Amino acid sequence: MFTRSRRNLAYWFALSMGGILVLFAGVSYCLSVEGQLQAFDQALSKKSRAIASGATVRFQQGQWQIEPDDAPWMGSDRLSRSSELVYVRWYNTRGYLVRFIGLPAPLRLKPVSEFQTIVVADDQAGTTATGLWLRQATLPVLQNQQLVGYLQVGEPLTGIRDGLERVRLFLALGVPMTLGVIGVTGWFLGGVAMQPTRRAYDQLQRFTADASHELRAPLAAMLSNAQVGLLSPDDSAQQRLRLEKIVAAAKSMGALISNLLFLSRQEGPLDAASLKQVDLVVMLRSLIDDQTTQVTAQGLTFTSQLPAQAVILNADPDLLRQAVMNLLSNAFKYTSPGGSVQLRLSTSSRFAVIQVEDNGIGIPAADLPHIFERFYRVDTARSRQTGGFGLGLAIAQQIIAAHRGRITASSALEAGSTFQIELPLKG
Repeated sequence: MFTRSRRNLAYWFALSMGGILVLFAGVSYCLSVEGQLQAFDQALSKKSRAIASGATVRFQQGQWQIEPDDAPWMGSDRLSRSSELVYVRWYNTRGYLVRFIGLPAPLRLKPVSEFQTIVVADDQAGTTATGLWLRQATLPVLQNQQLVGYLQVGEPLTGIRDGLERVRLFLALGVPMTLGVIGVTGWFLGGVAMQPTRRAYDQLQRFTADASHELRAPLAAMLSNAQVGLLSPDDSAQQRLRLEKIVAAAKSMGALISNLLFLSRQEGPLDAASLKQVDLVVMLRSLIDDQTTQVTAQGLTFTSQLPAQAVILNADPDLLRQAVMNLLSNAFKYTSPGGSVQLRLSTSSRFAVIQVEDNGIGIPAADLPHIFERFYRVDTARSRQTGGFGLGLAIAQQIIAAHRGRITASSALEAGSTFQIELPLKG
């Protein structure tokens, strides 16, 4: 699936970028042709006007007569070798040929545009090529703002054609090579772009597998107790025990479903309108009072260090209480009888810092980066004995992140763990 998606991404990337490249190359080529022709026409126009300025114009027999001079750029009947012009033609005001030098000229001037690209046949051009490409300029000759005739010159486009041939060769080789590079780049970028999707898909698969496994255990307990209750004789004490097991399994499933719903729904920071002013000192004292009896029964020592003054911040009190409670529950769960758990609260210039420290079994260094992942357990067998689904730390991290804070952990195996929450103080 991912290979196909990566291939499709590379294909569409190469297609879009290739289309842009081809369009850019085509537009650049057209602009290059237009720019070179414009510069060529300007130079040809200057030459034509220089030739026209050397002609003698007389008014005879009721019309203007043009008498071209034999300038240095032309011989008696042909252009000199130093000239780049192929022909020069003079026409009178009625469009009849007066004189020409170079290639033969039509006797009558046809209506043409000022500048025109033409191809001269082999027998006319005297070349072995397929034809000579010329740029022809046909310009009116004016005397005292009055038309006295026309001058037509032609110059080869050999230089421009050679330059454009090199450009076409460059594009013919460069564009396919660039398209190949774009394709390889698209394949590489497609792989990079698919990595988050692949990780999310793998996490979803693990999440689904773990959730299914966790739900299967209480369902199996409920089913077995119900089936035994149907088969066994009527014994009120046994029936009550089985019903209590079914209720406990149902509560376990309900807690798991609630946790899963919270993890799926609560994404991103909390809405500021839903936050309230919370005094962390008061909230933590309430937690300590609630847990003292249970901790004493487990044979643990539970101490606290809280500041005398209030520590106020904007938070959702229920969610924040749940996050701290999850850390305390983990500490109580993985600390052996006779051990100790300490809850501390302090402040810095911008943050309130909550620390939960224990001297329990600790977390191996290899597992420490993964403890906030959903359903992750450091020791699966021991975790199942102590209960829980491996969601407590994931929920705590999500709650703290929703409050724009952060949670970190440090631990040493068989030496204990310390979890630290940093929350922004009320501004």
